[in-house]
Amino acid sequence: MYDNELMKGSEFLRKARKVARAKKLSYNWVPKHGRGSHGTLYIGADGIATVQYLPREIPTGTLRAMIEELKLDPKDFGIQ
Repeated sequence: MYDNELMKGSEFLRKARKVARAKKLSYNWVPKHGRGSHGTLYIGADGIATVQYLPREIPTGTLRAMIEELKLDPKDFGIQ
């Protein structure tokens, strides 16, 4: 992810899983825990974020907020 580009929900989940494995954190994606086409991602003991419809692109601000909710570092996702 770069500041000029957007990341799709499915790509975010792949990267989040990779980061969780590297940091030896638990990873749990629950696609039906959310409204409509949203799902819930759990990473570690207290990282929780709602992820929007997977084929849709996530705006940069929303992406940063999701990473913060998961208690992860934006640099792990390629964000400066």
